[in-house]
Amino acid sequence: MPRDAINVGIIGFGTVGTGTARILLKNSDIIAQRLGFPLRLKKIADIDIERDRGIALPKGILVRDAMEVLNDPEIEIVVELIGGTGIAKELILRAIKAGKHIVTANKALLATEGNEIFLEASKSKVYVGFEASVAGGIPIIKVIKEGLIANNILSIYGIINGTSNYILTKMTDEDMDFSLALKEAQRLGYAEADPTFDIEGIDTAHKLTILASMAFGIPLSFDKVHIEGISKITPSDIRFAEEFGYKIKLLAIAKAVNGEVELRVHPTMLPKDYLISKVDGVFNAVFVKGDAVGETLYYGRGAGDMPTGSAVVSDICDIARNINSKAEPEATLKESPSALNIRAMEDVESMYYFRFSALDRPGVLSKISGIFGSHNISIASVIQKGRRVGEAVPLVILTHKAVERDIRAAVEEIDRLPVLASKTYFIRVEGPEPE
Repeated sequence: MPRDAINVGIIGFGTVGTGTARILLKNSDIIAQRLGFPLRLKKIADIDIERDRGIALPKGILVRDAMEVLNDPEIEIVVELIGGTGIAKELILRAIKAGKHIVTANKALLATEGNEIFLEASKSKVYVGFEASVAGGIPIIKVIKEGLIANNILSIYGIINGTSNYILTKMTDEDMDFSLALKEAQRLGYAEADPTFDIEGIDTAHKLTILASMAFGIPLSFDKVHIEGISKITPSDIRFAEEFGYKIKLLAIAKAVNGEVELRVHPTMLPKDYLISKVDGVFNAVFVKGDAVGETLYYGRGAGDMPTGSAVVSDICDIARNINSKAEPEATLKESPSALNIRAMEDVESMYYFRFSALDRPGVLSKISGIFGSHNISIASVIQKGRRVGEAVPLVILTHKAVERDIRAAVEEIDRLPVLASKTYFIRVEGPEPE
């Protein structure tokens, strides 16, 4: 006999909250058909209950006080969609201690405070769903947790911030400066008024932290992720990358290497014929390599009310199904008994692209190549554009694989050369080594 409805309460009625509510109401019949019982949206709490969100809610659902959601004994699943790491954490912990199951899209909170939240959830025997915290509508958490459960995950490469990907796409397609591409992204609503989290790689690092924990059985380790953003990239970097056969993307990388895990977010040059290199605009993509399945790629919208709302409702349905079957909650993040250590960034090995602004004088290249050689760095290709004797000209070098520690030491020495007009800039390169 079908059970009665499972009641859901939402805290936060912004973009994602609106999308979630719209899906729960619009698709209620198909959800009930697939679950075998209905979900009922009982309350939505938000400070602003006057603004028109373009959605018709049943009378009495919208309230100002989040405690009305937490204190309602009929609400079994609480959806936190207010964001941030302050009040959101407090409300989630209160809900957990009240025995309510949690669904959240809050990647910043999970990446920085998730170890505590998941521990409390385990103690209280409640579920925490967080599919919407990474890559919006792409069900990448479920892929790693369920679809690839039989695999040792070898590597993850992700374009998981639509704002940065849109900016880099505009710079690539229209030869646009970073500042102009950012303004365009803000005008279209893809970037916030303060875009720091997006353009400096912090949002991507939050998401990578969650993915890496799921994939490698390590604690959430945001403080150990190496993070660089895209604000120093110039149109000339993009043009030089094209000449070498690459495209530049802000990439999240989690990779198992020699018993350790690399966790890094930075601009990356990728071969332009790679599928992930062709992911443009605000779209996201996650490449996952497993020892059994091989290479897999997941693509879709990484943000927005309906794609992210779809992921939220997916978690609600999973938890509701478990409530209905009286399944005992297990630990959300299971630390591997042989958990890998996180590799120090200075030990990472990569190929590198260098951009120098060097005075056009005899012997400059030989000085730089000499320093590279003394630090075990081998040059693969060189491009020098234009001749302006005595003036600064761009000099670009692509290296074979080298160790980050040696790269940094070489850059420190090169930057002391009087023939350089500005500080050296470098971008890491993934893919097969040049022949």
